[in-house]
Amino acid sequence: MALFRVPTAQAPVTVASGDGGRHRARFHALTVSQVRPLTKDAVEVSFAVPLELVDDYAYLPGQYVALRVHLEGAEVRRSYSLCRPPIPADEGGTTLSVAVKRDEGGLFSTWAQTELTPGFEIDVMSPQGTFTSGLAELAGAHVVGIAAGSGITPMMALARSLLTASDSTRFTLLYTNKATSDVMFLEDLADLKDRYPTRLVLHHVLSREQRTAPLMSGRLDEERLRTIFGALILPDTVDEWFLCGPFALVDLCREVLADLGVPREHVRFELFTTGDAPAERGSRKVEVRQGEKAVRIEINLDGVSSTVESPVDAHESVLNAALRVRPDAPFACSGGVCGTCRARVVDGSVTMTENYALEPDEIERGYVLTCQSHPTSDRLVVDYDV
Repeated sequence: MALFRVPTAQAPVTVASGDGGRHRARFHALTVSQVRPLTKDAVEVSFAVPLELVDDYAYLPGQYVALRVHLEGAEVRRSYSLCRPPIPADEGGTTLSVAVKRDEGGLFSTWAQTELTPGFEIDVMSPQGTFTSGLAELAGAHVVGIAAGSGITPMMALARSLLTASDSTRFTLLYTNKATSDVMFLEDLADLKDRYPTRLVLHHVLSREQRTAPLMSGRLDEERLRTIFGALILPDTVDEWFLCGPFALVDLCREVLADLGVPREHVRFELFTTGDAPAERGSRKVEVRQGEKAVRIEINLDGVSSTVESPVDAHESVLNAALRVRPDAPFACSGGVCGTCRARVVDGSVTMTENYALEPDEIERGYVLTCQSHPTSDRLVVDYDV
């Protein structure tokens, strides 16, 4: 699943300095070991992780990686969810896999479908993300995943891992697509169902293909969703929810579940859109003219401090300013979705225009998404290393 910009604004969030943290992810060049067709428009891409980098690529089911390549003379970054549960390392290392679905006009996704072959090297960022299970006890737990299109990608890793972890865990998947030919991992899901016939429940909803059950035919709108929650998936029996798809569907599911009394903390979600990612950051030339009011931004990254000035009238994001002096500053989606550009405000303050990646406690501790943050103080210090 690709994580891209969600074209929906939300109220600005004001963030001042705080503390707490985790170390940021870093890129390493990995070799493509396999490219497996999933549908006519989707492939699974697997990477070989050498033994010396196994610890760097340890991950939890539901996390994602960012990929970085140069296409048509420009750097391109895209984020994709890991579609397989972690594989134990052997003497030669291990592997990780993502699924790439072609978007109309998408530069990276089209290249991956038509040009990418085993042996190619791609810069892969070590895993990130919080779309992971928070259940302390899996025995007897019932987990539900609702996915649309390529939103199935993290569900594959989650379902396999949860069903394997306990012989009494149940997983229900509600998966919506246009037609059967668009269903990614169709055979893999069938194999998983054969392996766990009583503990895995699959509900395929097709919007443009007639199914035997009328409830499973048509768009997954509010009426259909409420009917499903009243007859097939009873919210009172569910311990944890995972939602992955376009903003409209995820938002609808969250609102309906909240209306049915499901606590927000039991619902985890991840967003994507079907378009290609926005223009790469750092391409806009910004200069401070003599006498122009500017913000002084200090960036701590990899133990090195760098300083850049940003004109107040330019309304430049912290990330865009940082990239002018630190091209290695981490980012992927640039839309407030993936969280790769996360940093902590050490001094000063910012406003965030969008945030779909940080939890409330992270914001309280001073963490921001630099791609969505704009300085509101004369001096700003952000730290990527904590």
